[in-house]
Amino acid sequence: MTLPAMNWNFPTAIRFGAGRIAELAGACRSLGISRPLLVTDPVLARLPFIRAAVTANAEAGISTGVFCEIEANPVGSNIDAGVAAYASGSHDGVIAFGGGSALDVGKVIAFMSGQSRQLWDFEDREDWWSRADPEGIAPIIAVPTTAGTGSEVGRAGVIIDEAQQVKKIIFHPRMMPAIVILDPELTVGLPAQVTAATGMDALAHCLEAYCAPGFHPMADGIAAEGAKLVHDWLAKAVLDGSDLNARGGMLIAASMGATAFQKGLGGMHALSHPIGALYKTHHGLTNAVLMPYVLAFNRPAIDERLSRLAGFAGLPHASFDALLQWVLQLREQLSIPHSLRDIGITDDQLDRLAHMAEADPSAGGNPLPFDADAARQVLVWAMAGELPA
Repeated sequence: MTLPAMNWNFPTAIRFGAGRIAELAGACRSLGISRPLLVTDPVLARLPFIRAAVTANAEAGISTGVFCEIEANPVGSNIDAGVAAYASGSHDGVIAFGGGSALDVGKVIAFMSGQSRQLWDFEDREDWWSRADPEGIAPIIAVPTTAGTGSEVGRAGVIIDEAQQVKKIIFHPRMMPAIVILDPELTVGLPAQVTAATGMDALAHCLEAYCAPGFHPMADGIAAEGAKLVHDWLAKAVLDGSDLNARGGMLIAASMGATAFQKGLGGMHALSHPIGALYKTHHGLTNAVLMPYVLAFNRPAIDERLSRLAGFAGLPHASFDALLQWVLQLREQLSIPHSLRDIGITDDQLDRLAHMAEADPSAGGNPLPFDADAARQVLVWAMAGELPA
């Protein structure tokens, strides 16, 4: 089956289909944007499809600046530089174009472009978002080039506070892009290793949202279908990067995972955030390494849930063990490392990481209490690469 081009309006206006990047200029016009700042990363900024997008906009009368001073794990100074570029270019909207880092930075630049308070005053704590001037938030168009974070449908950006060496979530309801373009052709050149790591991030979002406590049947349904799409398409996308169906299926799965995790995340993200902040590891890869150990820790609370998910995904047995084995086999198939040591994590920081995980907002969504002792136990398993008996 060939996935059809479609328009959806949940949770925002989404244009899905191969070649739909051609609609970028029209999307700008529909939002009243005439001088957008295109925010991307330094690697993508040199690629032909960025130049083609800027040229197509220019031909349509849309003058487009480019900002690409972004680290793989974005830091506060990236936002400061982007806001300065936005002001100096007299821009009136943002095109966030790229992977999760570019999307997060683009959204936060658009958010901060009209604020008078400093960035960390809008961390996702209590109701700090209400401090913002909503009229100062610039319109945003999101164009993902990876299928992982789903940031294109999110209302937040994850940025490192360099002074504290902590990843912080900057949140506002109006930070969600007004228009999203999901064009699988833009992901075709993504290397297999990056396709695998970002795809596992999408799976982490789906699994953690599905297992988060609380009553949210809509998020549960979206998370379950997102996980099934990962089951159906991720390995195919890694094996054949030119498979537009697989690429498209994973783009949808990523958006679904990020839509679902409004219900909550959990121990995978509570640990991957501090690990990324201290070691600069790839976020999706870190979640992929942690995944089976967090699932095993949470088993007493999620056994029945993941048994249902295994059945829905079409695994041989509708059981927790079947789903865990699928995760392990998928990781092996995608050449995901089995232990944290394999991605450069050292034993000397375990206590610090455990306490940072306890303080991370995602810890509150874990199915079982995830304090420093719990986090350290998972870290010990993940460092050794050994699941509990």
